[in-house]
Amino acid sequence: MSDEATAGEGAGGAGEKEQKKGSFWRELVVLVGIAVVLTIVIQAFIARVYVIPSQSMEETLHGCNGCTNDRVLVDKMTYRFTDPSPGDVVVFRGPATWTENEIPPQRSDNPVVSFFQSIGGLVGMAPPDNREFVKRVIATGGQTVECCDEENRVLVDGEPLDETYVYWQPNRGNTQEAFGPVTVPADHLWMMGDNRNNSLDSRVQGGGGERGSVPVDDVIGKARFIVLPPQRWQGIGDDDPQRTGQALSAPAWHGAIPAGIGLAAAFPTLWIGRRLLSLRRRDD
Repeated sequence: MSDEATAGEGAGGAGEKEQKKGSFWRELVVLVGIAVVLTIVIQAFIARVYVIPSQSMEETLHGCNGCTNDRVLVDKMTYRFTDPSPGDVVVFRGPATWTENEIPPQRSDNPVVSFFQSIGGLVGMAPPDNREFVKRVIATGGQTVECCDEENRVLVDGEPLDETYVYWQPNRGNTQEAFGPVTVPADHLWMMGDNRNNSLDSRVQGGGGERGSVPVDDVIGKARFIVLPPQRWQGIGDDDPQRTGQALSAPAWHGAIPAGIGLAAAFPTLWIGRRLLSLRRRDD
């Protein structure tokens, strides 16, 4: 074989290799783009991870300044079919009465930094743009809530609640401050934190009373699981405190929703992983 032919073959092989490498990077960019779009769609309509920013839901959910805060998976689908119920732990947008004196988290003026802050907010690694809260539903529209009876229990429609989740923070006492009675407006919720003496909730927000209630339309979703840190992986209880001495479980089909969310996220992730592996093998 002539030297010219050998040189030609070498040049052709090198060119083909460069073409494959270029193809790999183009497809990688496309796949990453698809992954980002899927993440945004899933987080916007199906489920999203939120950071627990404060101690108001201790010990159900852990959060504090300068520590490893819980990240919780919030199911956005359930309340498309049903309304929040007493005992549900929910994430909601703070209504005007809750946020009128709040300063929203500041984003960087640098567009690149601001972009990554927004992405971090989507996946629960940075605070979101809006003022969002996590509390437990205590009473719903039309019910009358007040505190307390002689045994220091919150009453709804005159009946004491069985609140096994309440946490009494050391040095803050285990007696709740009296309030009410308050009749919750229609299509509103009365929210309280599990860390009963360290929670700014419906009792005080907006001056308390009806102004402290939260419109159902402001509810984002139901907190289902603690997903981070790994040592705190667990489901989030939703026992109905109005069913004294009796836990009320969600309907079975509700419980299947988180599994469906996991499958919906797993399939595109698996496909992308296999596609990348296939591209890598082809280049080799």
